[in-house]
Amino acid sequence: MSANIELARTNMVENQIRTWDVLDPRVLDVLGGMRREDFVPLRYRAMAFADLCLPIGHDEVMMKPVVEGRLLQAVVPTPDEHVLEIGTGSGFVTGCLARLAARVVSVEQHADLADVAKARLAAAGIGNVQVAVADAMQGYQPDASFDVVVVTGAVHVLPDRFRAWVKPGGRLFAIVGDSPAMQALLYTRVEADRWQEESLFETDLPYLTHAAPPRRFSL
Repeated sequence: MSANIELARTNMVENQIRTWDVLDPRVLDVLGGMRREDFVPLRYRAMAFADLCLPIGHDEVMMKPVVEGRLLQAVVPTPDEHVLEIGTGSGFVTGCLARLAARVVSVEQHADLADVAKARLAAAGIGNVQVAVADAMQGYQPDASFDVVVVTGAVHVLPDRFRAWVKPGGRLFAIVGDSPAMQALLYTRVEADRWQEESLFETDLPYLTHAAPPRRFSL
């Protein structure tokens, strides 16, 4: 391993992620152990540890490392929990979730991104992930409910169907609202019909397909 890469990884964890109040030891261990550079498109590999969103195709991005850290800390799955991820993307967050949880089902609407993510996850020795090619906003329906649901693209309004996939006592992470001032929100299903909502931080991400606000026409 290159000493420079390992130094860059350590700096990412210690000087970016930890300073953004990500202090959960399991999350920090996973982020420090996952080879983020292997999940970055080759042309951006030199920026794998930078405080930037990185393009991955189809107008989608890898989130900044600090956002990935806050996301993982917000939902931090236990080793016996099952996770649904909406938006596989590069597969990096998928892999982190898989190393924290018992099992991850990840949904990606773009078959080429799904195939690349599956290959990266296999190369990393991660076998407790199922990647499905589907549009979570339209048509996709899982055959079970989950302890954790993570939405890795933004939504203008959180769809009710996403809430229905969370078990009572489970939690859902989503980035909701209008660009450029979106809110990262954690929803906890306290009871079957009662939710608790917590605003975590402000950020900006591309919308999931079919999840953007309606176009406003002006005369």
